[in-house]
Amino acid sequence: MPSTQPKKLCVVIPALNETATIAQVINEIPKVITGFSEQEIIVIDDGSTDDTVSKAQALGATVISHGQNRGVGAAFRTGIQEALRRQADIIVHIDGDGQFNPNDIPTLIAPILNETADIVTCTRFSDPKRYPKMPMLKKIGNRIVRYIVNRAVDRNFTDVSCGYRSYSREAALRLTLFSSFTYTHEVILDAVLKGLRIQEIRLEVRGERAVGKSRVAKNIFVYGVRWLAIFFRTLRDSSPFQVFGVLATATGGTGFLIGLFLLIHWLQTGQTFPYRSLVTVSAVFILLGTFLMTIALLADMLRRQRILIEELLYHARKETYKKNND
Repeated sequence: MPSTQPKKLCVVIPALNETATIAQVINEIPKVITGFSEQEIIVIDDGSTDDTVSKAQALGATVISHGQNRGVGAAFRTGIQEALRRQADIIVHIDGDGQFNPNDIPTLIAPILNETADIVTCTRFSDPKRYPKMPMLKKIGNRIVRYIVNRAVDRNFTDVSCGYRSYSREAALRLTLFSSFTYTHEVILDAVLKGLRIQEIRLEVRGERAVGKSRVAKNIFVYGVRWLAIFFRTLRDSSPFQVFGVLATATGGTGFLIGLFLLIHWLQTGQTFPYRSLVTVSAVFILLGTFLMTIALLADMLRRQRILIEELLYHARKETYKKNND
């Protein structure tokens, strides 16, 4: 049954030069939301050089400044840490660029209040007839990323890139993220592999920023390369045996097939000519596959150690924030 204890809601807004939209976003956040005895707005200033900070402070928001631009991922981590430090029971993450409607917050947090989800994420693509307007290249990119992430976690999410999400306190305590560049896909991978319940909710959103252009995907090629690096590292750390096991099977299997071909040729002709050079190639591939399989086994041992360390980290975080409250 849903808990009836008073709850605190923290709405975290990462912002970088959002002077044109930050006031609107803050003003449209509902002043009273059923289920909460306390609400707080936290703006994470990621190196703004305009009036974003002063406007947010004038509207009563708590502002935490990085002092310089550290990236969306870093701003997300700072926001989560600050919300936990302030004893938030539920954390809502909404961009300060006006793409999302703050009035949808009650809908976004309802599954967590009802204790049917740990993380709730807005989906823009669950209904093909209601896709937001956005450049075709961006749509294609979202589809490719969604396919890759779904295959990695064996899920069927319709949108893995939207940053409009809500998190329970327990989910926020368990997340361990590293990227400063972005966070949306890393959160999905980390949360699924830790068994957290993720629910998608269809909300009406803008396909593009209300003012200006995306600060994350300014160059689609650079974004793709950096995203692939983040994705690979996250998958490598969370599922190392699968990552290195696939590489080991591919290389070792190739060497085996080349060797099998040479063996059949030798049995038929009594010689390896004209494929003599393939003997070395086969041996190198088989040795490389064996080496990669050894790495896979060692990496899997390290993964088990990581699970134990993250469990200790979770309890340490929980105790730290509890002491701060006391």
